[in-house]
This record gives sequence, structure tokens and C-alpha cells, in this order.
Amino acid sequence: MSLGLSVLVGAVVIGVLLSVLKSRFDGRFRGTRAVSSATGEKAAVQDDTSPQAAADRLTAADLGAELGERATLLQFSSAFCAPCRATRRILGEVETMVEGVRHVELDAEAHLDLVRRLDVLRTPTVLVLDATGALVTRASGQPRKADVIAALGVAVDRQPR
Repeated sequence: MSLGLSVLVGAVVIGVLLSVLKSRFDGRFRGTRAVSSATGEKAAVQDDTSPQAAADRLTAADLGAELGERATLLQFSSAFCAPCRATRRILGEVETMVEGVRHVELDAEAHLDLVRRLDVLRTPTVLVLDATGALVTRASGQPRKADVIAALGVAVDRQPR
């Protein structure tokens, strides 16, 4: 086998492996990461008892829209992002299915302060917030409707009673 053919076969194999790996993790909800405060410090948002966690909650003023009564689906999008349009449709459908849930879509370029604060690296990124605005989980890439509903279940269960 010639060197050129070997390089071509190797490149195709690597490309296929990377594609499979990306599709396995794309759009899956994962645990939360640390969120930067206004002072630049990092705090784990999963610890709802700390004063820092309360400071890291997102408010209606942060989003420019009201939070959902039970949960909020926050989507960061960009103008030329094809998966963003499909994600908008999925989250809109879930919003109509689940009472008390609100879908808020923000343009990542117009909200760079939030993008940096929340460590959004790509679009679409979907954040699930509980009723108080605390980050419950996040997904990078286009999520499946069933995964969104499952993530909402976690956010609604965290609701104070």
C-alpha cells in the first residue's frame, strides 16, 4: 500500500471516530459547572446553601425576561446556527407541554457578559434553571426532547415546598 493511501485511510478512520464520539456527547445534559461571580471567583452552583450560590442565581434582569414559575429553559443561540433553530422548536414544544416552564432564547453575541459568566463555549447551549433561577444542568448542542423533559423533572423536583 502506498504512503498516500495509508494517510488517506488513517484520516478517514480518525474522522469517523471523532464523529462518533461527538454524536455520543452532543446535546446531552450534564451536571453543572462552576459559575463566575461578578468578582471573578468560581462557585459550585449545585451547593444551594452557600451565600455565593445565591449570588450566582440568574434573575429576570439578567435574562431580560421573566423566569418560569416552575423552571426556565435558557437557550444561547447565534444567528447562523442551524441546530439552534431545531433546538428552539424542541424547547418551544416542551414549554407548551409542561405548565409553569418558560423558554428564553438569548443571542450569545449580544449577551457576552452572561456567556462568559456561564462559561458558554458553543451554540446552542441550553441551561435548565429551577424556579429560583439556580442552574440545575446544561447541554451543549441540540438536545433530544426526552432529555429536556427529564432535565426539567430534576429542576421541578428542586422546587421549594
